[in-house]
Amino acid sequence: MTTIPTRLARAATQSTSSIHQRQRVLDLYREWMRGAPEICTLYSLDVPPSAVRAVIRQRFERNRYVSDPKLIDILLHKSRQEYQETVNFWKQEPHVLGPLLTGNRERPHRTFLQKFFEGRDENAVLPASPNV
Repeated sequence: MTTIPTRLARAATQSTSSIHQRQRVLDLYREWMRGAPEICTLYSLDVPPSAVRAVIRQRFERNRYVSDPKLIDILLHKSRQEYQETVNFWKQEPHVLGPLLTGNRERPHRTFLQKFFEGRDENAVLPASPNV
């Protein structure tokens, strides 16, 4: 399959107002939703486009209450980049299936003391040697 990198390329822009930002978010959301069937076809996913759309909506809803204009511009840029990489088939199947399989199973936020009392740090680097 031939990819045309410039087909989905857009210049990085900053929003001039909250109305412009809202319109950019809605346009990107529509692009993702319209691209769901194509994503399922490209990656030969065994899930219907409705499942992909549900994950897309969940991702957008996660950032619904972000109000900082600069952060919204960054999130827009990252999401557009993610869309371009996905539709241009620059990812592997596990990268696309990962969010579909995990769903909404995010770990609850734990404080430092909660981790300390458990006696282990899940984010610690594991030693390379099994003998250590």
